[in-house]
Amino acid sequence: MAKLYFKYGAMGCSKTAQALITKFNYEERGMTVLLLKPAVDTREAAPVVRSRIGLEAPAILAPSDMDLYQLYVNEYKEKDVIIVDECQFLTPEQVDQLGQIVLDFNIPVLCFGLRTDFLTHLFPGSRRLFEIAESITEIKSVCRCGNKATVNARFDDEGNVLYKGEQICIGGNDRYEAMCRKCWQKRRKEQEEKGIF
Repeated sequence: MAKLYFKYGAMGCSKTAQALITKFNYEERGMTVLLLKPAVDTREAAPVVRSRIGLEAPAILAPSDMDLYQLYVNEYKEKDVIIVDECQFLTPEQVDQLGQIVLDFNIPVLCFGLRTDFLTHLFPGSRRLFEIAESITEIKSVCRCGNKATVNARFDDEGNVLYKGEQICIGGNDRYEAMCRKCWQKRRKEQEEKGIF
């Protein structure tokens, strides 16, 4: 029985690398993979999924108004598995569409992404995956202090941690760092004492 999988973690925990390794494993066994990523992720000039360690593969970009169920049925029904990178940016409706593909066609759908934003709030796509995924796995990451990282701290151009702003701000190591909640709160207190908000 196929499942809808949600594999989540903080930034820098190798989610994208694991998605690409999973793609390779399926293909090595003669199966075909539909690799998707939400179009809101504009870090790359080409439609590609690229990890920080250099692995990459071409992908289909999915705008927020794309019906993923119809995409699969109309254009990719011969694929044996679907892998989605940056799944936190999917709409709840798109997550439901992926879940329906699992049920109707008995193919696995593996979603890799963040659980929460820089303010520790769930992304809508992640929330829906927590609600309906049959398998949920955390990919662990480590804070500089050695504790488990769970917060995706966002930084401004001066290196200050941000505690307000829009939920979506695309960036990588230049803009974000995975931290434990203790270090994240400590930075907040230090900045407040200096009058930096």
